[in-house]
This record gives sequence, structure tokens and C-alpha cells, in this order.
Amino acid sequence: MSYVVLARKYRPKNFGEMVGQEHVVQALANALTQQRLHHAYLFTGTRGVGKTTVSRILAKSLNCQDPDGQGGITATPCGVCQACTEIDGGRFVDYTELDAASNRGVDEVQTLLEQAVYKPVQGRFKVFMIDEVHMLTGHAFNAMLKTLEEPPEYLKFVLATTDPQKVPVTVLSRCLQFNLRPMAPETVQSHLGHVLQAEGIDADVQALRLLARGARGSMRDALSLTDQAIAYGGGQLQEAGVRQMLGSVDRGYVFRLIDALAAGDGGTVVQIADSLRMQGLSAAGALEEMAAVLQRMAVVQAVPTASSDDPDAPEIARLAAALPADETQLLYTMCLHGRAELGLAPDEYAALTMVLLRLLAFKPGATAAATAPAEKKTPGLTQPSPERAAAPPPARPQPAPMPAVAPAVAAQPAPTPAPARNAAGEVPPGQVLPVVEQRRREPMLVRDRPAQDVVGVPVRVQPEPSREPSRPPTEFERTDEGDFWHATVQQLVASEAVTALSRELALQSQLVARDTGHWLLRVERESLNQGASRERLQNALRAAGHAVDLGIEIGTVIDSPARRNAAAAAERQKQAEAVIHNDPFVQQMVRDFGAKIVPGSIKPA
Repeated sequence: MSYVVLARKYRPKNFGEMVGQEHVVQALANALTQQRLHHAYLFTGTRGVGKTTVSRILAKSLNCQDPDGQGGITATPCGVCQACTEIDGGRFVDYTELDAASNRGVDEVQTLLEQAVYKPVQGRFKVFMIDEVHMLTGHAFNAMLKTLEEPPEYLKFVLATTDPQKVPVTVLSRCLQFNLRPMAPETVQSHLGHVLQAEGIDADVQALRLLARGARGSMRDALSLTDQAIAYGGGQLQEAGVRQMLGSVDRGYVFRLIDALAAGDGGTVVQIADSLRMQGLSAAGALEEMAAVLQRMAVVQAVPTASSDDPDAPEIARLAAALPADETQLLYTMCLHGRAELGLAPDEYAALTMVLLRLLAFKPGATAAATAPAEKKTPGLTQPSPERAAAPPPARPQPAPMPAVAPAVAAQPAPTPAPARNAAGEVPPGQVLPVVEQRRREPMLVRDRPAQDVVGVPVRVQPEPSREPSRPPTEFERTDEGDFWHATVQQLVASEAVTALSRELALQSQLVARDTGHWLLRVERESLNQGASRERLQNALRAAGHAVDLGIEIGTVIDSPARRNAAAAAERQKQAEAVIHNDPFVQQMVRDFGAKIVPGSIKPA
């Protein structure tokens, strides 16, 4: 007889054998007992948590006939009648399983729905089970909507998916949805113990703990790993063999790493990282184990009375007492982020070493310890005596007020840096750290230079062009020269005599004054006052019959061709909006039907 893997051999046959999904089992059992049956069920959850198993047990509960053939709908199928045995064997004619991953088109779904018009042949209900239903196409979902909403009374739909976000809401609203949760490692470990006891295989508790954690919430993955571990260990499950098979890192390495990090011993950290490399252990597993231990340490630090069945609890409690709580949180965060960096480095062990060194570098107080030897070796510095180090720093002299005009400024002595002190108020011997004080920013001083060497540099100051009060940039006022300048610029723009920056100079400027051979323009932005732009505008004016020289000043512009154009456009827009708002038909639509005029949709003709 061929060997049957544990995941199939120990698949639950009834709701009583289901583990870790009590919330789903209780709801379905009560519904079956009270005969409150829905026509469509949707089971969601990650891989290996029991979606297909629950659907088969539900199908058996609906069609179970008991050994005497007189049974009805029940929450405890007998497992020996023809319907139960054939459903377990996958040959019950009224139970159809469709794999939507390989049958995702509208034709396959339509073929399945054509069977819905026929009543059950052997059982009490027809059950259509569609696995990985999120893989169906949009047309396939649409094809089954009507039948899914109002199926015949003898038809039940059971849908299963690992990604319910991809299922249309029109389908979700027609189903009762049950979310099967990932199982806790303790639940998986307990179930593995019962399975191995039934198989007659001795297993180490630590080996079962490693398998339960490696399954990551999936019972099928746990049983598959157990099969692999039995084959690897020659029929035995020992911690060393399982750890080597999974590539897991022994917690002894983790404890040594945390001890070295707590002591700031970088040499030991690098040595342990090299040991992990030589033994071929997983770098990601090392960081994962460190994160798990640090999490337990954080719990012990926050709740010292918390109980735990972990055999490493005494060692974790010792490390929790040796490492401050803030450093524990910092190391835990860095371990989590470090796992994402392993794939970016050319060598994952080099990345692991960098993560561990980063944990050491960001340890509070590491910066001060690292900078102390550098200050000792700096040439030109003398070590202060303890008496001098303990003396308070001299008072910083207050600078005398500077006169309004000073030919030279005397150099002021730099303040003496104060020695750094520890929490007890004492200065560590042989360590002097500069104290940086935030001071008022003072002008640059000319030191140690005779007064005759100071040369005055002329400063170009932009004169104020006008004494008029400042106006807001949007204010527009008509001036005497504005009409003439606007007409002249419009003529130049229409004939394309000015383009680019010269056109912008003409549009944004105001004609302040003009005489026979000289015109004065005013602009607000310095960027428009360019020699090339002024030259082009001057040549265009001369070509148009105005032989003048242009002068440009910077100031407030209240009347320019651009402002006149903007004012004219705003007036046209206002008139167009008034025409629409005053239209009788528009007013009737607004009054009778609540119509609204979309802002910005009205444009003048």
C-alpha cells in the first residue's frame, strides 16, 4: 500500500477534529442544528488553514444519511454512510469541486451552472465548491451572479479564496463570509504532538516547537515539515536535526549576540557572525530569532510577572535585566528592518554583519566612547589635571557695545570650552569635550590686521524709483499714458514684432513718461530688465515709427498692457456669467430640478 502523507491522512473528517477555527465551527454547527442554512458560503484565509476541509465537512453534514439511511441534516456527520465516504473519496456525484485557478473562464462557469437545473441524484443537496474563486475572470463572475443570488432550494454554493480583496463586492454581498485565521504556534504544536503519538513516533518538544514556528500559522505546512523531519531524522524528531533541516539558528548564538551587544563588545559580535557563516546557518533566521528573543525580553521588562512556558525563560529574564528597555526596543526595530536589507546586499552574511554592527553603533553612549580615543591622540592638546578639570568654567566675557563707526575692531578671545560632566556631576579623567553655545550671530571681524590694510568696497544700492505708497499687485488703475502704450504694444504683438522676453517686457511694463526722443518704462521684476530684451523692444518701436531710446526702472506697476488685457477678460467673463445666470431657462432648471452651474464651465464667446 502506498504511503499517505500526514497532511492527507489526518485531514479532519468532522467539525470535532478541526483545530484552531472554533469561531467558524461553532457558527456552522449552530446553523446546521437549527436548520438556518444559507445558500452561499465564502471561506477566506491563508494557505493550509482548512478552507477545503470545512467545505467537505459541510457537504457531508448536508447529505449525511446515517448508517441506517434515515438521518437528516446534522452537525456531526457519521462518516460511514455512502454520502460521507464518497465525499471523502472525491467521487460523490452531487458534490462538485471546481479549481478556479485552471478553470477561470466564462465557459467553465457556464458549464458548471448548467448542472444547477438538475436535482440531486444521490444526496439531499447539490454542493458546488469553487476553490481560489478570486482567479475567475470578470465575465465569469457576472455569469454566476444571478444563480448565486437565487439558486434552487437544493443547491448550495461554497467559495474559497486566499485573496478576498479580488472578489467583486457583488459576489461578497451574496455570501456568508467566514475568515479562517492563521493558527497559533501553540495550537500547531499540540496538534503535531497528537499526530506523532498516533503514528508512534517519539518527538522532542523543542523539535515540535521549531516545526510549529516554521509553519507560520498553516497546519498543512506543519504536517508537511513534520513528514520531511521524520525522513531527515530516520524516523525520529530531535531538536538538532530539525534545526539543521530548517536552517534555524540556535538560541545560544542569539543569547551570546545580545550579551555582546549589551556589553558593547564588537569583536565578539563579528566572531559570532563569522561562526554563523562557517556553519551555513540562515542570516534571516538569525535576525528572526533575535527579534523573537527581544520581543520576549520586552514583555518581561514591561510585565515582570508575565508567565511563560518557554524553557528559555530564565535566560530571557537575565538578558532583560542586563539590557535597558529603550535599547531592547531599538534592537528589535533594527532586527525587523535588517531582514528587508538582506536581499539588497551582495552577500547576506555581510549584510547580517552590517546589521549587527549597526546595532552596536546606535547603542546609546557609543558615540562618546568612540570619540574619546580620537581626542587623546590629537596633537597639540594637553590633558588637564583633575583639579583644573573640576574647576568651573570661566565666565564668558560680555562684548562691549560697538560704536556706530569703527575703523577697526579688536579681536575678542574665544570662550574656553567647558569639560563634559557625567550624571554625578564629575568630569571623566582624560576626556574634554567642547561645549557649543548658541550665540547671537555677530558680524565677521578683521583680526590682527592694521587699519591701513582695510580697503573700502563700494556697494551698489538700488534707488527707490517712487515714493508712492505700495499697492497690492492685483490693483489696476488707468493712467494718462496707459491708453497710448496699450495700443502701441497691442500693435507690436499682433504683428509679431516682439516675441519671447521682449514681448513680456512690453506687456508687463508701464509707460511712466515720454518725450521726443526718450521713453521711461517701469517694471516690477528685475528679471525683465535685461539689455537684450530692451534692445529688441527698442528696435521694434523704431521699426513701428517711434525713434526713441528706452529707459527702464524698477517699481510698482499699476497700468500695463497685461493688466488691461486681464481686466478686459475679467469683464467679459463677468458679462458671460451674468447672461447665463439671468437666462429664464437656466433659472427654471435651477428652481425646478435643483440644477447647478459647474464653476469654470462658462466661457465668453
